[in-house]
Amino acid sequence: MDTPRFPNVTTLIVAAAMIVLPFVVPATLASQIAIFATAALSVTLLLGGAGLLSFGQGLYLGIGAYASGLLLRDAGFALLPTLLVATAGTAAVAAVLGAVMVRRQGIYFVMLTLAFAQMGYFAMLAAKDVTGGENGLSGLPRRFDLFGATIASPLSFYVLSAGVFGLAFLAVQRLLASPFGSVLTAIRENEGRSEAMGYNVRLYKIAVIAVAGGIAGLAGSLHAVFLGFVPPTDVDLEVGQRMLVMSIIGGVGSPGGALVGSAFYTLVSEALSELWARWMALIALVLIALVLFLPGGLWSAGRHLTGLLRRRDADG
Repeated sequence: MDTPRFPNVTTLIVAAAMIVLPFVVPATLASQIAIFATAALSVTLLLGGAGLLSFGQGLYLGIGAYASGLLLRDAGFALLPTLLVATAGTAAVAAVLGAVMVRRQGIYFVMLTLAFAQMGYFAMLAAKDVTGGENGLSGLPRRFDLFGATIASPLSFYVLSAGVFGLAFLAVQRLLASPFGSVLTAIRENEGRSEAMGYNVRLYKIAVIAVAGGIAGLAGSLHAVFLGFVPPTDVDLEVGQRMLVMSIIGGVGSPGGALVGSAFYTLVSEALSELWARWMALIALVLIALVLFLPGGLWSAGRHLTGLLRRRDADG
């Protein structure tokens, strides 16, 4: 993953895209793109930043969603405290689980992420008196006040989702451009050498897992607010797989890829789901093509195109 100066051209492109997005697609669809782009950022940080492949990020999204639902419905929390508490609580859970997972590397680490994700799903079903089980958590408020503004319309929900994504995006960019991000890059490239240089590799891994978990929990919190209820699928293993696919399609080499991947996946599913029941086959074909011919994802296509144009100008 590149760790350029912050802010940079990517920051401007993403900001411009978020401004234009609600004028190109309906506000509700734009909100979904922003929410899952936030979720995909957690995978980008883990996989692109530290080289940690996780299929369990959906667990943290689900924890954030259920925590927010309970805080809003039963505890009477306002919107901002709900988002903050859900994010911090999910980050704490991710840190605890991360302390266990980093004891293993490679495929064993991946298997632990799968195991914890599956345990979380069955725990949600078992605690049906709290979570609602297969019926989900309903009865959440649909109208919020934030800094004097009322959030109730589709456009206002998009402004909230886009603002949260923007803050998460800037945080990930800054983190990757910091000395902490440089250490993560060193761990990704050669973990043994990083440890030999004196870095506490396990501690750095736990830290990045906690941050990524918090970001996923923030996305889950937004999703609960957006839907007005918490579906049981929010903590399903499929959600974690969807977040991973979005990140790979967009490109884990840059945080901007999270937005591209989320937009592509969401728009394709929206356009094709009612026309073709097997629309996921198209996503699979795109994923195969990207892995084989454009491993940097769709975000890297612009960089490749720019490089080709510069070489052509130089030859000319």
